[in-house]
Amino acid sequence: MATLRMLWMELVLLGVLGVLQTQAQVSVQPDFQQDKFLGRWFSAGLASNSSWFREKKSMLSMCKSVVTPTADGGLNLTSTFLRKNQCETRTMLLQPTGNPGSYSYLSPHWGSTHAVSVVETNYKEYALLFSQGTKGPGQDFHMATLYNKCLKEQE
Repeated sequence: MATLRMLWMELVLLGVLGVLQTQAQVSVQPDFQQDKFLGRWFSAGLASNSSWFREKKSMLSMCKSVVTPTADGGLNLTSTFLRKNQCETRTMLLQPTGNPGSYSYLSPHWGSTHAVSVVETNYKEYALLFSQGTKGPGQDFHMATLYNKCLKEQE
């Protein structure tokens, strides 16, 4: 049963990714309320057209993320995940772009700016984020991430 649920979630994320790639502009959660979005989230699903994702998706596991506000109205998105049998933590500084729920992120790894949007959330159970950017000439990427507010065992 849980396996079917995971397969369904992956199909939904892939569908969302396909739809969002074809749109000129990504929709953002109407009336996004940043203060309600703060707190602990757990990754539940991920879909991307990125080559690193295709190569490493079998090794990916759930991570815990904590969203906190910054003094300038942005967000710190700090994620802890397992890598090579050790916990690793990464923090993304999401800068507001003027439209509530839309942010930009400067990737130190790629040296490029990525757009990050909160596409949909009910603040208490789930959030769907969409990221897009470039990793080099002709290397556009799109990523959809589904988060849960509570940790659920996945089989």
